[in-house]
Amino acid sequence: MATTTSATTLSSASLSGLGLSGLSSGLDTSGIISKLMAIEAAPQTQLQSQLTTLQTHTSSLQSLNTAIAGLGSTAQAALAANALSSFTATSSSSAVAATASSTATAGTVSFTVDALASSQVSVTAAMSTWPDTSSSTPSITLQIGSGSTATTKTVTANSGSLDDVVSAINGSGTGVTAAKVPSGTDSSGNQLFRLQLTGPTGAANTFSVFEGSTTSGTQLPVTNVATAQDASVTLYGGTSVQQTVTSPTNTFSDLMPGVAIAVSATSSTAVSVNVASDPTAATTSAQALTAGLISVFSGIASATAITTSSSTSGGTSSTATSGGVLTGDPLVRTVNDALLSAATDPVNGKSPSSIGIAITKTGTITFDQAAFTTAMKTDPAGTTAMYQAIAQRVSDAASAASDPYTGALSAQITSETGQQSSLSTQISDWSTKLATIQNQYETQFNAMEVALNNLSAQASYLTGQLGGLTTNYQMTSTGSGH
Repeated sequence: MATTTSATTLSSASLSGLGLSGLSSGLDTSGIISKLMAIEAAPQTQLQSQLTTLQTHTSSLQSLNTAIAGLGSTAQAALAANALSSFTATSSSSAVAATASSTATAGTVSFTVDALASSQVSVTAAMSTWPDTSSSTPSITLQIGSGSTATTKTVTANSGSLDDVVSAINGSGTGVTAAKVPSGTDSSGNQLFRLQLTGPTGAANTFSVFEGSTTSGTQLPVTNVATAQDASVTLYGGTSVQQTVTSPTNTFSDLMPGVAIAVSATSSTAVSVNVASDPTAATTSAQALTAGLISVFSGIASATAITTSSSTSGGTSSTATSGGVLTGDPLVRTVNDALLSAATDPVNGKSPSSIGIAITKTGTITFDQAAFTTAMKTDPAGTTAMYQAIAQRVSDAASAASDPYTGALSAQITSETGQQSSLSTQISDWSTKLATIQNQYETQFNAMEVALNNLSAQASYLTGQLGGLTTNYQMTSTGSGH
């Protein structure tokens, strides 16, 4: 009797789906594919390395560009009108205060204070409500000044109550204010009040109050308890050029250019106000500009530094040298040199070190505040001109590097950003290509496993068939012997 041995075969699809690596061959096909893919992926790995290096370089350029743009803004600020002008005003009397602005000029003025500015203060008769009863919401007209220069403003009170009238007057925007002052009671015991009306200071700010919406209405009867007047001072008193200057307030802005002088008491003795140049603004600006330059130079030095490290292994010593992210970048070196020259090159044959800005042997600068302050006091005009010339050169160099449209660094950053985009696209394309290659390898190895499996099955089948033939032959031989 013949025996039949059946063999189970696997398809390529079944091997692929089950992930049976080396089922028939005994090989680590997954490991083999991984190593093959590592070789195939070498170009993509190189692109990724290039992208990482480029991104690091671009990031450093962007940081440098931002710092230089800030430096340019600082330099520009030093070039603005009156940016370096600073003055201090002092007074010989505590009753006169003076404040100098950046538009002031050095000098002295003397004067006597003849009068202080005051306001018209008027008081009404005692009343319990507003006298105009023609409307539940009475109109009130205020006239400021007199004659052709007079101005008027009509307001409406919410009611005839004195509180509402006070609120309407105070909200008129004319500068006239009202206050309700208790003034006893009437014969019936009702509380009475007077309205105290106060106008702005200055002789031109007299005022009148009318019942109704025009000045043709009834004028509110008042008693003036204070008169509006201007403040006045006298210059050059007792001389042929004696001059009186007035102001509607107690502050004079036209006695000295760029100086506000406030008086608080009259004085028959002359008061002197002196204005002197103060180097504070220029010194502060120079400090900011040089600090910005030093920061930029320090950042460049750090990013371009070359470092050497040593190591010992197995008794053998070795050294390794590495550069910074911007080491060897010619553009960075050019920008650094341009800024250094802008800060330290002579101005009209005179070294910036004469005003405290000096170059160091390490390729940066220092700022001597004391030297700068001394130069400003000794020769304020010349020092200011030299410093602003330096600031202009620094501004130009910074703009050449960092201008968003024409700057060399900005252009390089734009170029490298475009290169990054291109590399990212290539890396993405390689990912798609590698996925296809890996699929091909998996298909090939799976096909090999299927082929080997089929061969193994055929071998088992043939072995079974041969075994059956041998058995039948032996049985037949035995029967013939009987």
